[in-house]
Amino acid sequence: MKAKKISFLALFIALSVVGGMVKLPSPIGSIAFDSFPALIAAVWLGKNSGAVVGVVGHLMSALLSGFVLGPFHFMIALGMGIVIWIFGNLYQSFQPIIPNTFFIIANGFIMPLPFIFIMGLPFFLSILPSLVIATVANLIIAALLIPRFKPFFKNQLTDLPKDA
Repeated sequence: MKAKKISFLALFIALSVVGGMVKLPSPIGSIAFDSFPALIAAVWLGKNSGAVVGVVGHLMSALLSGFVLGPFHFMIALGMGIVIWIFGNLYQSFQPIIPNTFFIIANGFIMPLPFIFIMGLPFFLSILPSLVIATVANLIIAALLIPRFKPFFKNQLTDLPKDA
């Protein structure tokens, strides 16, 4: 990895940590604006880099809220990394509507499904509204910023290959 790409990766992780400090009202305290930097990184730095930002961003957001769900945050972080990786892969191949729709469905509805079996249906139903709202809000921010960054990243990253 080149120094420039590592610097951008660190920048997006820092943005994710700052976004993780902006919490949305929910039954648990770790729903925040921590995934939009990962979505942007997945588009401009590559899907692997986006996944790293997503995993670290979620873990930092959870840490800042006291790891409310305990070790389950590691499972959520892994799921976030997978969802961001797939988002980045879809973004390279399709119009933005496809990866955006995938992100809303996967992050807002599919990722919390295991909590039906772990914590029960009432817990799942209580986090679903705030999680879907946060997912859509993160996606809107990313969708607004991705095209705005195009001139910058096209000039800065011309010598860097996207990760496969």
